Amino acid sequence: MEVIDPVCNMTIEDVNAAGVSEYKGKKYYFCSTHCKGKFDKDPEAYVGERAKEAVQASIPSPKGTKYTCPMDPEVVQDKPGACPKCGMALEPLVPTIAIARTEWTCPMHPEVVSDAAGSCPICGMALEPRTVLPVEEENPELVDMRRRFKAGLILTIPLIIIAMRGMIPMINIEGILPPTFLNLVELLLATPVVLWGGWPFFVRGWQSVISRNLNMFTLIALGVGVAYIYSVVAVLLPGIFPVSFRKEGGEVGVYFEAAAVIVILVLLGQVLELKARSKTGAAIKALLGLAPKTARRIKNGTEEDVSLEHVKIDDILRVRPGEKIPVDGMVIEGTSSVDESMVTGEPIPVQKQKGDRVIGATVNGTGMVIMKAEKVGADTLL
Repeated sequence: MEVIDPVCNMTIEDVNAAGVSEYKGKKYYFCSTHCKGKFDKDPEAYVGERAKEAVQASIPSPKGTKYTCPMDPEVVQDKPGACPKCGMALEPLVPTIAIARTEWTCPMHPEVVSDAAGSCPICGMALEPRTVLPVEEENPELVDMRRRFKAGLILTIPLIIIAMRGMIPMINIEGILPPTFLNLVELLLATPVVLWGGWPFFVRGWQSVISRNLNMFTLIALGVGVAYIYSVVAVLLPGIFPVSFRKEGGEVGVYFEAAAVIVILVLLGQVLELKARSKTGAAIKALLGLAPKTARRIKNGTEEDVSLEHVKIDDILRVRPGEKIPVDGMVIEGTSSVDESMVTGEPIPVQKQKGDRVIGATVNGTGMVIMKAEKVGADTLL
């Protein structure tokens, strides 16, 4: 059985391993005594929490990753950022593939875990494979936009109350505080909302002007910027405005609440959009999760269950009734009906015979077929 050396990640046969170590109930196989010595000295560095952190740290964009816009696919850049045409966040052109590993466990005694197939030392049952994926972090842009929205909303609510004080009968702030002081309070409340909360929109608006691709963020940046700058000047230099700009109390009207509310509403829209895109991505990953974890490979006249990552092109695989097709390939022996509804949406199973192609993760019907693998790993349809 093929296993992976946890130190150098080399694939070896367990029967040919140069050494075996047991740690926390799991067996680990090594290609050399040198790797075994390094593992025995500090197992946590290779299979513990520190190893998981190292794997997760290696997941973000590989070197040379290109980023593109989901709305304007012709936009391709070498680093993440905002689309110069529509302002949407760029996404990796080739999605990052999380590094997965396969371990074997007993269905009756889940505490028994091994890196290779075998029998449970407690009850003797055959161990079953399971795929372990590293925990994926939430979209950093969604986290950032949500933080800006929450902080901005806390400041915008009292800002609206102060600005609309004349329209709320139960609130009589002007009888206690002068309008000029209230305008100064509005300035203090609106400044972090506009300059910090709305900063991404100003950046995208400026980029749209530079690239001459005016979009929604151009309008947002212009509207919010003009309202905020005018209001700041009205508070700090009210004497430069003519009498026609003044209210009954002599103060100049300000529009801090308008600028802040626009920023908050756009932030809310960004949060909802990013959440929807994240759910779409999660749905696609869930579809990928329907793929089988093992395949039954025929090699040198014998059959063995192997992890899906060990299946290679031109391998001969047996698919029994009710099992999932492990990879994309061609039927070379047998006939059956295959449920391809997860791919095509058609509820009626499709008859397959010698020469027909099958898709990985679809469900085999009542017949048994032997197939040749043609596409494996990331090259499969799903």
